[in-house]
Amino acid sequence: MYYYKAKIYNIVIIGIYCISCFIIFNNQQQKVTYTNTNVKNSISTNSEIIGSIMIDKINLKKPLYKIESNHNKVDENVTILKSSTLPDQEQSILIIAAHSGTSHISYFERLDELTENDIIKIHYQNKDYFYQVTSIWEEDKTGYIHINKKKEKQLILTTCSPKHEGKQLIVNSILI
Repeated sequence: MYYYKAKIYNIVIIGIYCISCFIIFNNQQQKVTYTNTNVKNSISTNSEIIGSIMIDKINLKKPLYKIESNHNKVDENVTILKSSTLPDQEQSILIIAAHSGTSHISYFERLDELTENDIIKIHYQNKDYFYQVTSIWEEDKTGYIHINKKKEKQLILTTCSPKHEGKQLIVNSILI
């Protein structure tokens, strides 16, 4: 009788060991698959990056995606608005929006700290464009921004006002 109990005990132990190995193996496979998926997404995302925005004063450095990219959306990144013209074009007006607030996607949370004469750098097509802030204002949040077109190339940054509900903050700058 003792012999049979020992055999059953050994079979149970071996069964538990095999099931544990199976579970560990499957978890490792899922991690490898997940990692490979991230690499593929990273490659496709990187090919859609056309430049970056850098504002030293507020410690901001974020990639800019092609206007038609699925990653060029305010709920994910700093976003180039569709009505923009890029810096290498005549009399360009580049308009960039992002969230303010405390969320992990609130890339413009400190935009209200900018003042006139601050510098914003746009890196686009292996060239750096430096813009100087000329004016900052708030207006009602209607889905539209009122821009006075200048002769110089412009960069407009916009986000929800961190201080006034229903308003949007607008930072206008010109190429220097």
